Amino acid sequence: MLYDLNIAWSPGTPAAELERTLKFAKTLGYDVVALNHIITGPIPTQPTPITNPIPQLTPPHLSYPGGAAAATTIKPTQTTTTTTNLSTTASSALPATSKPKPSPASSLPTILRRATLTITDPSTTNYRLPDHARAYDLLALRPTSEKSFSWACLATTDPPALVSLDLASHLGWHVHHRTAMAAVQRGVRFEICYSQGLGSNNGVDAARQRANFIGNVQALVRATKGRGVVISSEARGALGLRGPADVVNLLAVWGLGPEKGFAGLGEAARAVVVNEGIKRRGFRGVVDIVRPAEAGEGEKRRGEDDGSGSSKGKKQKEQQQGQQGQKRKNGDGNMGEGNAGGQQGEMSKRQAKKLKKKSQVNA
Repeated sequence: MLYDLNIAWSPGTPAAELERTLKFAKTLGYDVVALNHIITGPIPTQPTPITNPIPQLTPPHLSYPGGAAAATTIKPTQTTTTTTNLSTTASSALPATSKPKPSPASSLPTILRRATLTITDPSTTNYRLPDHARAYDLLALRPTSEKSFSWACLATTDPPALVSLDLASHLGWHVHHRTAMAAVQRGVRFEICYSQGLGSNNGVDAARQRANFIGNVQALVRATKGRGVVISSEARGALGLRGPADVVNLLAVWGLGPEKGFAGLGEAARAVVVNEGIKRRGFRGVVDIVRPAEAGEGEKRRGEDDGSGSSKGKKQKEQQQGQQGQKRKNGDGNMGEGNAGGQQGEMSKRQAKKLKKKSQVNA
């Protein structure tokens, strides 16, 4: 399965454009995508809990609460439909004639909801990371300074799922190998968004952004040695998406090997999704709730176990008794044979030596 954990979303995104982008991602081969809501500025203390503005378009992922139940309740022969209310604010603003018709859910990939917090000064701002983690499926941090980068990598209470840097801008600090590898060992993954280097605008600014992106990608790959890298698009539309093979080849030119590139689209991204799902399903070490046995099922199993155990015990007892009786018979036969001169029983070495000596003396 292929993953794209960053498709840009905002409350003003048109419903038709969002649906077209999701369908095109499915056509390119991406099975799981994440709609990304970037949150900037100070975080308000209210409301509590935080509300998630991204609509739930498809059933949850299998790793998240309710995902397995939704998968078992939907039969293969049934065809489910998804309403076109992709965004409440966006669809209400569109005229009635421009709203798209309902489409089958099979044409859309599995959709996750993600939040990316822009971190400026963690010492003075409470970003309410646990509240955002409960409200969204994925939580990513985007540091803007060296201090916030070190905090996101090393000092958070719970390591974030992703650290997503704006690689098209001048960072102003160096990504050190020790900091990056310590973050990877904590479970943090670094995200590379390839659409940041594929700007459609022409000019000095676009060329500078592409140069910054290439240099920052090479520095990040050098610091992490290609480990813990997740590749996403951060596409704002269907034109910002690229096929998996094109993405891998493009990043191979910039220093990321093909094996690491395919892993960033598949295995590494899947590990992020599964780990975040386990965090939301688990509570104090309990990962999942086991379905209780039906009435009478436990008694049947217990009776079968008792019956099999009793039959095995009887067989073992019979075998032991037979072995003991055979030993006794062998012992009695040997005694009789010894009294008879040992003609029928097997002769020991000691008896053979005695007989040999007697025969020599008699001779």
